[in-house]
Amino acid sequence: MCQFSPTVPEMKRDRYSKDELRLRKILRDGRVSSGLSQSDLAAKLSVHQSFVSKYESGERLLTFTETLEICEAIKLPAAELIRDILNLDES
Repeated sequence: MCQFSPTVPEMKRDRYSKDELRLRKILRDGRVSSGLSQSDLAAKLSVHQSFVSKYESGERLLTFTETLEICEAIKLPAAELIRDILNLDES
């Protein structure tokens, strides 16, 4: 019996890339603009405050769904986040 197991190249993410830095800054600025402390946001997300601290500092990378949950909690439309990360103008 022959089993086919396709190899999927592992995608490496650099937590210090320009885009990751921009993402963290946008999310942090959004949290601050919403008047939320890290503890406040953590409570809204049902996570520990250290979760927020770690992704804001780059110690932890976020999944896409985690990013969407954070956007919802800080009332930042996901489309706006993507536009800001890609530096797209509203034209």
